[in-house]
Amino acid sequence: MTAFYNWYRNTLRHPKYRWFIIGGSLIYLLSPIDIAPDLIPIVGQLDDAAVLIILASEITQMAVEHLKNKKAKQEVPGDGPTVDVSAESI
Repeated sequence: MTAFYNWYRNTLRHPKYRWFIIGGSLIYLLSPIDIAPDLIPIVGQLDDAAVLIILASEITQMAVEHLKNKKAKQEVPGDGPTVDVSAESI
């Protein structure tokens, strides 16, 4: 399970493959074809729950990192507005 999680996480964070993984995960969740059929009590829902939890946590983490990066770019010192004040005596 750890190998799958690492592969899923690394692929989801790769911009080129991100939407394929998100789309594939959603198709898997909506599809009647599962690793463990939903007819089997508890076990049938565990695989869906695992994919859903991993997908939600990774998307949330990526969104938080994106917002932090966006905020950090806005707060770069020296990039703020400058005021030109010249004191001339008449």
